[in-house]
Amino acid sequence: MRKKPEILATNTVARTRLFHVESVDLRFANGVEVQYERLKSNSSGAVLVVPMLDDDTVLMIREYSAGVDRYELGLPKGRMEPNESLLWAANRELMEEVGYAARSLEHITSLTLSPSYMSHNTHIVLARQLFEQRAEGDEPEEIEVVPWKLSQLGELLQRDDCTEARSIAALFMVRELLSGTKG
Repeated sequence: MRKKPEILATNTVARTRLFHVESVDLRFANGVEVQYERLKSNSSGAVLVVPMLDDDTVLMIREYSAGVDRYELGLPKGRMEPNESLLWAANRELMEEVGYAARSLEHITSLTLSPSYMSHNTHIVLARQLFEQRAEGDEPEEIEVVPWKLSQLGELLQRDDCTEARSIAALFMVRELLSGTKG
């Protein structure tokens, strides 16, 4: 196992409501010194929920995505509030964005986004035994809920409005889990 580089200094480069950019001065074991930049997460991470209406029907959402300036079809997600457990956060996001709650919540895995320069974690949660339960969220407009069959995942990936990698990865993981095959 390689020895991690020594952090010589960290400095805030910029901070916004959502982002905290740091410069990090590092010294590697071979003596080379470099400066990296990273997006430092200000939260406990985020949850991404795979709400299963039945063993083949997932409830997806279509909402505006400012980063790509279009409506995207993906899974409900959101940041975890301070001192909030990931399963509680998953059920809250499910109620806010889809209008359902779950009697069964299972943490599948946690994923990073671009770990070379981001410290953000997304916790993937499978939600089953759904029942109608709405909670008020912070979305600027009503979110469209779109049922989709996991058995038609190939067709979903052909769409121009379903490109979010975390959602795609989570759908494949849950499809594999529910089919009983482990890769």
